[in-house]
Amino acid sequence: MNNGGWKETKQVNPSKITEALLKERDKQAKWNGIPLLLQKLYEHSHPNSDFSQCQSILKEISPLLSMEAMAFVTEDRKAAQESTFPNTYTFDLFGGVDLLVEILMRPTLITQKKKQKISDDLIKDCLSVLYNTCICTEGVTRRLAERNDFVLFLFTLMTNKKTFLQTATLIEDILGVKKEMIQLDDIPNLASLVSSFDQQQLATFCRILAVTISEVDLGSDDKHTLLAKNAQQKKNLGPSRAEINQATLLNIPGFIERLCKLATRKVSETTGTSSFLQELEEWYTWLDNALVLDALMRVANEEAEQSSTESSDESGLANTSTRTQLPQSMKIMHEIMYKLEVLYVLCVLLMGRQRNQVHKMIAEFKLIPGLNNLFDKLIWRKHSASALVLHGHNQNCDCSPDITLKIQFLRLLQSFSDHHENKYLLLNSQELNELSAISHKANIPEVDAVVNTDRSLVCDGKRGLLTRLLQVMKKEPAESSFRFWQARAVESFLRGTTSYADQMFLLKRGLLEHILYCIVDSECKSRDVLQSYFDLLGELMKFNIDAFKRFNKYINTDEKFQVFLNQINSSLVDSNMLVRCITLSLDRFENQSDAKVAEVLSECRLLSYMSQMSMRMSFLFRLINIIHVQTLTQENVSCLNTSLVILMLARRKEKLPFYLRTLQQMEYTEKYPGFILNNFHSLLRFWQQHYLNKDKDSTCLENSSCISFTYWKETVSILLSPDRTSPCAIVSYIDEAYMDIDRDFSEE
Repeated sequence: MNNGGWKETKQVNPSKITEALLKERDKQAKWNGIPLLLQKLYEHSHPNSDFSQCQSILKEISPLLSMEAMAFVTEDRKAAQESTFPNTYTFDLFGGVDLLVEILMRPTLITQKKKQKISDDLIKDCLSVLYNTCICTEGVTRRLAERNDFVLFLFTLMTNKKTFLQTATLIEDILGVKKEMIQLDDIPNLASLVSSFDQQQLATFCRILAVTISEVDLGSDDKHTLLAKNAQQKKNLGPSRAEINQATLLNIPGFIERLCKLATRKVSETTGTSSFLQELEEWYTWLDNALVLDALMRVANEEAEQSSTESSDESGLANTSTRTQLPQSMKIMHEIMYKLEVLYVLCVLLMGRQRNQVHKMIAEFKLIPGLNNLFDKLIWRKHSASALVLHGHNQNCDCSPDITLKIQFLRLLQSFSDHHENKYLLLNSQELNELSAISHKANIPEVDAVVNTDRSLVCDGKRGLLTRLLQVMKKEPAESSFRFWQARAVESFLRGTTSYADQMFLLKRGLLEHILYCIVDSECKSRDVLQSYFDLLGELMKFNIDAFKRFNKYINTDEKFQVFLNQINSSLVDSNMLVRCITLSLDRFENQSDAKVAEVLSECRLLSYMSQMSMRMSFLFRLINIIHVQTLTQENVSCLNTSLVILMLARRKEKLPFYLRTLQQMEYTEKYPGFILNNFHSLLRFWQQHYLNKDKDSTCLENSSCISFTYWKETVSILLSPDRTSPCAIVSYIDEAYMDIDRDFSEE
């Protein structure tokens, strides 16, 4: 939560100041009687009191603070930051925050036989005032976050349905600023707490869990340098708190099953109108959700007006008055807000250390077929003209719940498919049969994972989830922000060991032509979208002669081919995976004695272009030149691996010395001897440090290139040989005057 303009100040205890002095100063300081009210609250909340008067005092304080909190939330952000909130500041200055914490925790701290009982209404009022103070006064949320006993105590209040929503919202705010991640194991009776939640509460609880299972973001993952990450990993030898918390959740009986049910339930299965309205009413009293409710009410009114002018509507309420029914959009919106939180938690767990365990569970609980059944009606439903968005945002804003749900859904598909045999659950039975038929026709063995897929767990209906995704992908407007996520989700289905049947399944559905249309005909400008399309195109075409034939049929003029090359050359960081795919494919095709392959080799513009030594050398030179050890990230390290692929294929043909000599000549042409080869030497030393400790990375390199990791390691060792007489060692091609290879790596 973004805190307001007042700075944190040392608290004053009003019980130590005389009433007369407080009254005298009150008008002058414009305290609005808050210190006097707090003085009364001190008097009526002593250890032996029954708290009977506390609530009426809080009822007087509360409106003064909620008014400021509402102003903070609804004001323009810039204006809000410049504003001041004197009431909440005064409340905190005179010890109001600490007093309310003490009142809330009193029953747990007193050791007497007869425990004090605080009414639910008093608890709600205390939480409400604390939350409003957190919104407006800088430092309060952080102070509360430092009190671990209070944070853990708040979780115990979640067992009470009446105070659940207020407690959850305050916890979420506190955990958002807490420096040290909370350990879920420390929460008293966590498993029984979770089992006591109904489905709505569980979805809300997922918002809190999101903070506890996500790794602390030190900036964008792709932008963070690998040097820094490697240094951090050396410091953190054991599992992180987030990983421990993920394991804790997976050990809660029935937790994943309930999440899958929540994620896949239909709108018609949600709570009845009366309890739903009651919950919305609770939301309305709770500030954080007031804006969501405002948006819901606007749509409700519009739908009511719309139904009076139309004979029927899609929600099946044609013969009844919409004004007496709960509008369908409100139900849908409610469900979207819940599903967002649940899908996020499932997505994080799918990417964690217990990935295989999570995969097994969500397959068993039929998450994928369930999402497939929701695809048209909820996840990718058609927007009405008044598609619901939050106040102050537009329909295409990333804050729109509709849009966030779609992105979260695509991220889940990406995590689910990536290098895992369960990816075939995204298909239905007929589509799985089609994969088998493709393999039989091509006279190649079926993929084991296809044969072993449990048909009772796959998608049902006319189309599987992957096919549905392809359909919406083709209809997506050129400027849509979804294109990136859609391409990533489909690409993850193809990742890993290349499968001809998987590629042909997608090629038959026109995916290659769609990608080429976006890259060439619409001349896509977004770097992120272009990168995702190049990566997808690489996976789709790799080693597949039919794909290259289709490519040549679509890119059928020199003009089109030049536009395609311009897109590739505009940013090699974005297109290098495609360059790698073309290089690997060309090498394989050249070693085959098939008439069809020979025909495509002679006709395909792309293969002819890459077969020219000067083009391969140009790519190699630029790939090495755009990266340096200090600037390597998860995003651009692929350039290093692509340059290595080019050189490994050269080594196979015993042309490695020729390539190194050509690089040396290119350096001299640029009038800067040594600058490429010194840099490459450093990059390869880093490569050894980085990859020789990591299982996953090595198998990824092996699977994607069909070159054994042993051959990768040997090639790097040969290139890094210190023997200046070796024709395959980099040092043999750097004049001693320009040698600069002994620097140590350090994070700068």
